[in-house]
Amino acid sequence: MVLSIVAILICGRLAAQLGLNALNGSAVRRHAGKPPPPAAAIMDGPTYARAGAYTLAKLRFSSLEEIWEAMVLAAVVFSGVLPGLYGYFHGWAPGAGWSGACYLLAVGALLSLPSLPFDWWEQFRLEAHYGFNQSTFGLWALDKGKGLVLLIGIGFPVLWALLGLVRWAGEAWWLWGFALLFGFQLLMLVLYPRLILPWFNKLTPLADGELRAQLLALADRTGFRAQTIQVMDGSKRSAHSNAFFTGFGRFRRIVLYDTLVAQLEPGELAAVVAHEIGHYKRGHVPRMLAVGAGLQFGGLALVAWLARSDWFNAAFGFTAGDLAPAFLLFGLLGGVVTFWFSPVLNLLSRKHEYEADAFARQAVGEAAPMVGALRKLAQKNLSNLTPHPLYSGFYYSHPTVAEREEALTEIG
Repeated sequence: MVLSIVAILICGRLAAQLGLNALNGSAVRRHAGKPPPPAAAIMDGPTYARAGAYTLAKLRFSSLEEIWEAMVLAAVVFSGVLPGLYGYFHGWAPGAGWSGACYLLAVGALLSLPSLPFDWWEQFRLEAHYGFNQSTFGLWALDKGKGLVLLIGIGFPVLWALLGLVRWAGEAWWLWGFALLFGFQLLMLVLYPRLILPWFNKLTPLADGELRAQLLALADRTGFRAQTIQVMDGSKRSAHSNAFFTGFGRFRRIVLYDTLVAQLEPGELAAVVAHEIGHYKRGHVPRMLAVGAGLQFGGLALVAWLARSDWFNAAFGFTAGDLAPAFLLFGLLGGVVTFWFSPVLNLLSRKHEYEADAFARQAVGEAAPMVGALRKLAQKNLSNLTPHPLYSGFYYSHPTVAEREEALTEIG
């Protein structure tokens, strides 16, 4: 019964993913010959046609990848390989937290292997064809190796501590586990930009000049005291551009891709930075931390309940009560359930984006700089300007460019 439900969930998510891709592709093709007025105002004809071709290529690639991932997940879950592998690691030190952590990390590393050909193809074929790839195979392989080192170096002690809580706290382990994971998450907000991000990218303070003076003046006007505004060498991997806010308290900082600095005028960059400041000033960071904490709390409670049950582990060939398998199964199968709730979280995220845009408009005194930045970014990134509403509901954490522009320019 349990396996039948899991099979239905896997097939249901795949059917939904393929259906959404088809709907989105249909929407792109429907508007290919004659873009709607908002889209025509954002992109010229050749750029719009290229953006449509890029979107369709990504949709075809995504459909193949999703089919492959569903096949791999089904094979792993139903073949019995997971219990066999668990028996091997469990035999090292039955019931020990470290052997369970080794098992979880080994499975995670092995499950990353089937996706490597898709990662390579996306980077060096699809992205390269549309002029976005700037990486080399050596850099791509080095990134994968660094990711594995981080998985072991950070993941192992955290998992060991989490699984070891069972012996110390008994059935209340998950409450202490929540405190451990949430505290670790807060710590990573401070350590990530200082220790991990520089391991992959070079970060340099924004150089003196008109742009730096304008951004510092903006920070003063908005009462935002970031530790620094840094430029990241994102161009060594991709021509895509972005900006993000990281850290909290006196550790907060704003990071701009070097591609973004090259593409936008100082006034437009100021609007983008004001948008990022808006996320802080409107309380979006603690709000999303609270949402994440609530989901984490509920997830750990559910894992604890599933591990104690007589039916969950046993349905997949594991011993009831063993925590490491329950964690693994929850991690593997959680996505087939949470997929259906993604529109809810995206609604909240899009609300935050509108609020940050409104803050940026107020901070720079007009809508034009932010509108100009959004238009340039849409052009440079070949954004899809006509997504199907159902597709954007499931996959878009940001409103479309046309929606953001309309909200920015409306009176009030």
